[in-house]
Amino acid sequence: MRTTSLLRLLALPLIPSILAARIEQPASDLTLPKRQEAAGGAFDGHDGKTTTDGALKGTTFNGKNVPPGTDLDGATLDDKIKDGYWLVEFFSPYCHHCKAFAPTWQTLYEFYYTQDPLPQTPGSGESESDLNSFTRYYNFKFAKVDCVANGDACASKEIRSFPTIVLFKDGEKVKSNVGGRDMKFMSGWIEEVLETIRPGSRPKSGLKLPKIGDHEVEKTLMPEQPPLPAIGDKAGATKTASVSKSTVSATRVPETPNQVGKSIALTAENFQRLVTATHDPWFIKFYAPWCGHCQAMAPNWQGMARQMKGQLNIGEVNCEVEKRLCKDVKVRGYPTIMFFRGGERIEYDGLRGLGDLLDFANKAVAVADPVMDVDAAKFEELEKKEEVLFLYFYDHATTEEDFAALDRLTMSLIGHARLVKTSDPTLCDRYKISTWPRLLVSRDGKPTYYTALSPRDMRDFRRVLNWMKGVWLPIVPELTASNAREIMDGKLVVLGILSRERNDEFVSAKREIKNAALEWIDKQTQAFKLERQELRDAKQLRIEEAEDRNDQRALRAAKSIRINMEDIERKEVGFAWVDGVFWERWIRTTFGISVSSDNERVVMYDYDNHRYWDNTMTGNPIVPSRTSILETLPRVVSNPPKIAAKSTTTALGHVWWVLRGAVWQHPIISAVFALGFLGVAAVLARRHVKMEKLSQGYFKVGEKSGGSMDGLLGGNSGTSGQGKVD
Repeated sequence: MRTTSLLRLLALPLIPSILAARIEQPASDLTLPKRQEAAGGAFDGHDGKTTTDGALKGTTFNGKNVPPGTDLDGATLDDKIKDGYWLVEFFSPYCHHCKAFAPTWQTLYEFYYTQDPLPQTPGSGESESDLNSFTRYYNFKFAKVDCVANGDACASKEIRSFPTIVLFKDGEKVKSNVGGRDMKFMSGWIEEVLETIRPGSRPKSGLKLPKIGDHEVEKTLMPEQPPLPAIGDKAGATKTASVSKSTVSATRVPETPNQVGKSIALTAENFQRLVTATHDPWFIKFYAPWCGHCQAMAPNWQGMARQMKGQLNIGEVNCEVEKRLCKDVKVRGYPTIMFFRGGERIEYDGLRGLGDLLDFANKAVAVADPVMDVDAAKFEELEKKEEVLFLYFYDHATTEEDFAALDRLTMSLIGHARLVKTSDPTLCDRYKISTWPRLLVSRDGKPTYYTALSPRDMRDFRRVLNWMKGVWLPIVPELTASNAREIMDGKLVVLGILSRERNDEFVSAKREIKNAALEWIDKQTQAFKLERQELRDAKQLRIEEAEDRNDQRALRAAKSIRINMEDIERKEVGFAWVDGVFWERWIRTTFGISVSSDNERVVMYDYDNHRYWDNTMTGNPIVPSRTSILETLPRVVSNPPKIAAKSTTTALGHVWWVLRGAVWQHPIISAVFALGFLGVAAVLARRHVKMEKLSQGYFKVGEKSGGSMDGLLGGNSGTSGQGKVD
């Protein structure tokens, strides 16, 4: 190897440290490159003079002030972007692509910040607190991060090139783009997102974009917005203001919802005006005329609209006509039913019968009201009516931000549970509350606490909602098509097969199953505490033993032991009941039980492994009795089960499920199967190649190749009889 090549190889490891030293401690006499001065003083950005988004103090656009934006650092990045939409530029002050992109970013920020989403009087929308500001209307913000000063933050977001533009929604990365792009590309990117936030609020023909460095541009007509005059036309501005006021008052939804008791046909033009731009609740069906399910549901939908007259707005969208609107709200099948309020939406996934739709609609009406404040007496009344109640405790120090986070949860709880709040000392004493705010769920009078206590965790919408989803089912819910997966996935379910037609037996059986569930939960809680204490005692014994031997290494190892009960595998047990008459066919084909002839029965169903138990240890059927259930359940959950299970599939199907579970749940076996498959494939491929080579190198006796082979072997070589003759 040449000497020069050897020296180059030895110098390679030193390059990163040299570059890092130059970045962290630039020489005082080194003139650092700035963003292009030619773009104008307002775009000198990323050099300490330009604040967040490149906006300098005193910048104006279309006659409105553009304040400094948000400059994020590693300590505040995750906390800031956890709420709403954030378009963040990750840049380096030494990157020439970032400097070239600075004017585009500056103009883009000014252009969108000063937009009026709705027609209003001039001067509105200049503050983020204004209802008509772009920032508040879409909850969409711009920001930037200096990746030289905040390298760890950029590394955590997997930023590898500059500039990188990333769109975050509630702290989660939605999409990203590497490299500087022009104004048209960036605007199209943003418009696509804004339309999904508030469908129908953006112009179909696109926006009139400013040139880089401009401080004003002709305003684009928004949907349902009257023409606006050029800037500086005071007379026209006054006229427009009066027109805007009349337009808003004319298009506002009446205070009494659904006055005619009908489902209103919605289009892209009036969807934004009636639904997205108001805080009125709407229950909307997205359908296609050719859809059979939609046609079957239509009478129930109209019947619900009649019964919700004066209570809830009901609408429908024909997706064959309004294709873009349906795409914006992410309709993937027909019919899709959604509930809207104030730009937020949730999808209804329940049954489509008239009673089911009315039940959801009546619960949705209550969302328009603020979260109810209750005392001890009112809460006890609610406990008699509601199976699941979420209770939020607050005191005088609870902030508006805490209550705003609480209000966000109400939409997601529709059709599942009810949320109330309290500051009553009696309830605090009942549930032993000593820190505020605090959240718990009461299911049949049995409390379960949200364990996170810090204010930040209490305001974390996603974390709180995920906890709620795990506990918002009643202790013994009814199994339906909409909640079946939620109840059965990953659980052993004690399933009561009941009949509403025999009312006395029905009430008694539900009571017995609930009593068994409550007693089982108490026993499991005690067993959990005992097991945790045993692990703590074992850890303490190791520590004491290491101290007695003066073994510092063993002492450090013992102290480092973490007791995490979640790591201990245990089969979760759930309880539910099913209407044996309504689901008779499924019950008969799955468990071989008919409620009409076998009366009320109980099965213990392991859906994941396609097996169930319907007999006790003595061979008798399990009945809806606390004693029968609690005697059988411990024997079923033991590993291995002490009672033989029955399969819900055929023998061949059972073999397939066992093999699939054995392969996919064990990495080593999976690897062996994969290697075996690859080995067999390699052998077959090699044999195939060898046979092809043999066929190409030799000819077969009797093979025809242009008619010459038969002649060579003594046959006729042609029809003219010109072969050799003795």
